[in-house]
Amino acid sequence: MINDPIADMLTRVRNALMAGLTEVQMPTSTIKVEIARILKAEGYIEDYTVSDEKPAGMISIKLKYYGSRRDRRPVITHLERISKPGRRVYRASRDLPRVLSGIGIAIVTTPKGVMTAQQARRERVGGEVLCYVW
Repeated sequence: MINDPIADMLTRVRNALMAGLTEVQMPTSTIKVEIARILKAEGYIEDYTVSDEKPAGMISIKLKYYGSRRDRRPVITHLERISKPGRRVYRASRDLPRVLSGIGIAIVTTPKGVMTAQQARRERVGGEVLCYVW
């Protein structure tokens, strides 16, 4: 039983990047698909696919690297879970974080859906800060 599926997703991605894998798979959920969509839109991963197998579907994330084959480095250098099941972190639109002065992103879940903190600020909506990525 997994108490925090988002932390599990981030840990699987982090471990796959440290191991130099090109792809990582995990059980799917709506929030995981939305996080993967944002990571792809922001250019942190190459692609993701969702399979609806029974009894449980899987999401497969294709990781992105840069550099030549010998010294390739992952595009994602840091993943950090902010809001946890034991301590939720909510922010108003004006208080949403700017990660590394705009180099990284903060993923926020809002009443209008899951989006980056920059998009939430633009739409003037606050929410729960899920994680930081850079």
